[in-house]
Formats: sequence, structure tokens, C-alpha cells
Amino acid sequence: MVNFRGVKPGVCLFQKQYARAVLLGIAVTCAILVTSTQSAVADVTPPGVVIAHSFARTGVYLGSPAIAILPDGAYVVAHDTFGPGSRQNTESLYESRDEGRSWKKLVDVNGQYWSSLFVDHGLLYIVGTSGFSGLPCIRRSADGGRSWSVPRDIGTGMLSNEGKYFSAAVPVVVGNGRIWRSMESVEPTGIWSFMMSAPIDSNLLDGRNWKFTNRLRPNAEWLNGRFRGWLEGNAVVTSHDAVVNVLRVYFNDLPEKVALVSVSPDGTKATFDPESGFADMPGGGKKFTIRFDSRSGLYWSLTNSVDAGYGGSNYERARNTLALVASRDLRNWSIRRVVLHHNDWSNHGFQYADWQFDGNDIVAVVRTSFDDGDAGAHSQHDSNYITFNRIANFRDIGIEN
Repeated sequence: MVNFRGVKPGVCLFQKQYARAVLLGIAVTCAILVTSTQSAVADVTPPGVVIAHSFARTGVYLGSPAIAILPDGAYVVAHDTFGPGSRQNTESLYESRDEGRSWKKLVDVNGQYWSSLFVDHGLLYIVGTSGFSGLPCIRRSADGGRSWSVPRDIGTGMLSNEGKYFSAAVPVVVGNGRIWRSMESVEPTGIWSFMMSAPIDSNLLDGRNWKFTNRLRPNAEWLNGRFRGWLEGNAVVTSHDAVVNVLRVYFNDLPEKVALVSVSPDGTKATFDPESGFADMPGGGKKFTIRFDSRSGLYWSLTNSVDAGYGGSNYERARNTLALVASRDLRNWSIRRVVLHHNDWSNHGFQYADWQFDGNDIVAVVRTSFDDGDAGAHSQHDSNYITFNRIANFRDIGIEN
């Protein structure tokens, strides 16, 4: 049964697994419940609008979707690929000029991976790593994503010349006169967290304008010895103009956790207090995007909350439910609505959602594992689609904190 709900057109083991792999180089259409029986339809397609698809038999899985809205109202989406058939060093770009109803491929950008999209001074940027375990790098497009600058050195978009790095399509935000984005470094002792930032009026392609905070080392003794990793942090400028990094935490229990790291206003220092720095958040063990909405005074996110019917033992792989959650203080979160859900958690997932506010709506791109008339997705994690979904009037449903 498929349900689509309320939607419209020491080192921790987890960190060791990620670090070891990197070091080795290795519209929706309505606001009611819609139900269909999988066996009744031979070629089932996922909810929303399909942007990209890859059959599981290719060994190429689709990941890390990112979305930006251009000044002229066009949507631009990027995604990378992973899996045994992927080179793991390319971002594919698409655009929609009809509010997400249809999509056109723009270009493949080689040497770019785990990347975010953002607009600054009317220009489109993509920032992430140069490949799987690559170096931080940034590119600029003056034509809406059709062509891009090439990072060759520290003066043209390479933000570091050494190390191995980890990331995803995480938020890029502006606050205290700076542009902020989180990043992680891959160390022999796990995934270390830090924040990078640059002055808002500086040349963002010049790596000398970017500052990195100190890197925070994970500690397996946190959470009474049950902390197993953090990664894919969210740069958030709070309602009090403070900068924090809200990180996904692997803690295989409920309620799921996030970690809140404080960052100095000048972008040089990050601090974390394990006694007060953890907070409960539905879906906090999977990748999420947090954005602040001044109209409601709330922080919003799309997360993989754990449904009551989930029967697995690994909450990090409970990705069959996508929920819209909100908070007033980044510490107390409530589920406002379930956006997408499938009863099968083994081969169906709606994960890694990146999104933007668009008037009264949220527009989101989702890494999706779903049926496709072939063998379907390899697993809930090894996704075969990138889809676009619109959540209409997102502020109207839910209970205030």
C-alpha cells in the first residue's frame, strides 16, 4: 500500500564507515490522502514530478539534490550520483520555467560533488567538493546554470589545497555580513565538523576570502557512549543573529538527536558543549535542511521521521516517511504534517530533501527510492529518482509549539 499525505502539484562506527570509504576513495497533486495498490499498476511512478531517473541495474544511484530559485523565478536543481556504476565526481543541472511542472537538462558539471546551490547578487553559485572525498570548491554561473566557472586554484574557486572532505546539499545562508556553509573533514578518527564563511561583498571565487573555523572532533563517549557520528550540518542564522551549525547525529534510538554547534560572528571559532548541545528532533538521524521563516517566526525542515509502523532496527535507514517539522528555538520540534509515506521501508524512501520557500509554498527536491516498472530501487538508500514536490500553504497545517 502506498500513501501520499497532505501534499500538492574513539570513533563511532558510523563515522568510521564513512571515513574509511572516503579515505579509500572508494507535485504531489492534492491535499488529501491518496491511496493506490502497488500490484494493480505495472508501472508505478513516484509522487511529484520526476526530474531524473536511473534504473537500479545500472549501479548508478541518484543523490544529493539541491534547489535554488533564480531572480526571474526559474527553478534550478542539481544532483550527483553514487553507487558502483558512478564516477562520483559530477553534478547534473536542470531547470524549470513553469514552477516545477516540467524540467529540462542544462549541463553536467565534472569535478563537482556533494554540492549546494545558492544565489548571490543575482548570480548562481554551486559549492561543495571536487569529487568523492575531494577538496572544497565553488563555481559561479552568469547564465542560470548553463555554463560555469572552473576552479583551478585558490584564486578561482578552490577553497583548500589539502585534505579530504565530506558534505551534502546543505544550506547556504547570509548573516552578520557573511555567507555561511557547513562542511566536514574526513580524518583517521572520523568525520570532523567545521563552518566556512566569506564576506557578502567579497569575490566568492577567491579562496583567500573564505575563513574556516576550527574543526570539532567527535567523541564516542557522548550520549552515554551511544553517539556514533555527526555530519551534513546546517548553517542557521538564528532569530537573534547568532550563527549555529545544526548537525545530523547517528544515535540509533528514539527520539532522534541533532547537535547544535555555536559559531563566532567572525567565522573563526566553533564550540560544542556535549552536556547542552544535543536536542531531540524527528528525523535528526538523517540528512535534513533547516530554514527560518520570518513570517511564522519558525524554523522549518523536511525530515525522515520514524513512522509508528516502522519495523526495522536501524533508524538511520527509516526513510519511507517525509515529514514537515517546525520549531521556535531549534530544540523543540513538532511534526506539522506527513508529506510522503510508503508502508515499505526496505525499498522505498523520500530522503535528502532540499527545499526553498516560494511564497506560501515550499518547493522541494527529493532523493527518491520507488517503483519504476523495472526492478525498482536497489534499496531505500540507493535511490533511483530525483523528484520535485510542492507543499502548498505549508504554514496552514499543524499545531504551534
